[in-house]
Amino acid sequence: MPASPRRATLATVAASAGVSVATVSKVLNGRSDVAPATRSLVESLLRQHDYVAPSPRRGESAGTDTVEVQFDSYINAYSTELIQGLVNTGVELGVGVVVSLKREAARPGSWARELAAAGRRALIAVTSELTSGQLTALARARVPLVVIDPLNLPRARVTSVGSTNFAGGLAATQHLLGLGHRRIAYIGGPPSAACNQARLHGYRAALEAEGVSVPPCYTHFGHFRYQDGLEYGAAVLDLPEPPTAIFVGCDETALGVMEAARARGLRIPEDLSIVGFDDTQIARMVSPPLTTVRQPLREMGSVALRTALRLAAGEPIDSHHVELATELIVRGSTAEVTCSRQV
Repeated sequence: MPASPRRATLATVAASAGVSVATVSKVLNGRSDVAPATRSLVESLLRQHDYVAPSPRRGESAGTDTVEVQFDSYINAYSTELIQGLVNTGVELGVGVVVSLKREAARPGSWARELAAAGRRALIAVTSELTSGQLTALARARVPLVVIDPLNLPRARVTSVGSTNFAGGLAATQHLLGLGHRRIAYIGGPPSAACNQARLHGYRAALEAEGVSVPPCYTHFGHFRYQDGLEYGAAVLDLPEPPTAIFVGCDETALGVMEAARARGLRIPEDLSIVGFDDTQIARMVSPPLTTVRQPLREMGSVALRTALRLAAGEPIDSHHVELATELIVRGSTAEVTCSRQV
């Protein structure tokens, strides 16, 4: 993160308002013995200066240190694997893990101040799209940040944790090519997401190495959700020349593709092979069990928490971006292509 600006103090705000430090303190504590006009002025300057009340020093409070983990919208199978890894490591280290959802309407300054005022030692953001304003607000509030699977990296030195997405996309597609498939579609996540781009490039690299071209209608991008699998699975399966295999950017979307195939009377894997990505619990529970690329999600959560705590303690870190290895897990949703489906 960038060098942190000097933290505003009560004296700074008091000098700007032309009042005493005691008056500013009264406003912060909600005291009623302050004139409305003065209160409004002080509150405005507190926001302007991005004032953050100092957090209690370690040992001054009987509470447990906490780190906030913030997700973009909703908790899914991918999220629960990360949370399990974060919580397990939090228990091991004696650190509390607080899970929240991103508030789109929150102003960067007030959002960061609330995190600091709540005593959060750090923030771990999962698949979040971050703005420079949010990064600056976190730096001013002295809240270290670690991002898991970032959608974007507006600054090069934002600390992040991910997996070898390119290698995973390459392995998934090579597996399908090895089974004889040549008509292979890709259904992924947001086009701008770094993890989606890496998986897509791995998919394309494997096909190009075999001299296999990709029709434009064979690639679709959504939001890593079940509904995307239903919609885009239907789109590619209804083509005049549908794919015999589909590489899908996450397990949840893959389940949607499986349902779209079933709705069309297609059998998996006899008529259509499907490979997912993540290796969440649902990949093992679905029928047939899903061939997928394993992301070490629990380990990613553990690494993110340990890294966040090192940043909070002012300790050096080995790298601003860590990638953990992916692994292809072959199950029952893929099979050799039949001669009748190659035609």
